[in-house]
Amino acid sequence: MTHLAGHLWEQVALPLEARRANAPLLINPANLAPLAFSSNLVVIMDAAALRDPSWYSNLYAGYQRHLLPQVARRAEAIVTPSEFSKAELIELLGVSSSRVHVIAGGVDQRFSPAADASDARARLSLDSPYVLCVASRTARKNLGSLEPAARLLAADGIELVVAGGDRPQFRQQSSGAAVRSLGYVDDQLLAGLYAGASAFVLPSLHEGFGLTALEAMASGVPTVLAAAGALPETAGNGALYANPLDPLQIAAQIDAAIGNERLAAAGRARAAQFSWDRTARELDQLVGELVASK
Repeated sequence: MTHLAGHLWEQVALPLEARRANAPLLINPANLAPLAFSSNLVVIMDAAALRDPSWYSNLYAGYQRHLLPQVARRAEAIVTPSEFSKAELIELLGVSSSRVHVIAGGVDQRFSPAADASDARARLSLDSPYVLCVASRTARKNLGSLEPAARLLAADGIELVVAGGDRPQFRQQSSGAAVRSLGYVDDQLLAGLYAGASAFVLPSLHEGFGLTALEAMASGVPTVLAAAGALPETAGNGALYANPLDPLQIAAQIDAAIGNERLAAAGRARAAQFSWDRTARELDQLVGELVASK
């Protein structure tokens, strides 16, 4: 009901308020925008719901299939975080390249090797070394592929843990019996949770950017990612990669990452190229250009 109320407000109340305020431009940061308002800038992270509707509930996939193309066609400009997502939006939504602007996300400075892991370890009962995945328990995140790695790590006294909750609009997938689910983790614990990990892994089948990968890399954690979606574009040489459909390859890359200081250093250097300050400046410039053009 909360999601439905939010969508109704966005499509009905928001355009009325924007017209009442005589707004020259409405900035919509979360994939959708009011169709009844004619001057929108919309941030579309990806077109995953159109690429593979089976990752989502039938209701959500149908809603996205109906609304997202209309939003994209009517927007004055579209912002997306990667060249991968830009190409996907052009392909699946039929928008012109000139209207899609790539503005990458950033990494909060609190994600650092110096973050204190003790509170996260104590509150989440992380008494052993652990490999971390931060992802919702959804089909697109491909968490079932971590089971072989978790079994191999357990033999060495290392846990494989997943931090993340459920989302009603996504189809869920179990991470397997050997993988320990931490559930939703309070944001205040997240920086320490990253910093305390022996390695980080994200086996997603599709990502429009890969924010959690950057957070792990900024935290000085050797990182293993799926060779899929925008992850190679975002992480560059700061991570190791595996075929997300090959669980044994994922396990081998995790093994290669643990204790790999060179990889950790490359990850920190790569993550340092992404800042929210840069994101804000680039978005501000685009907004200024759009408003000035009126």
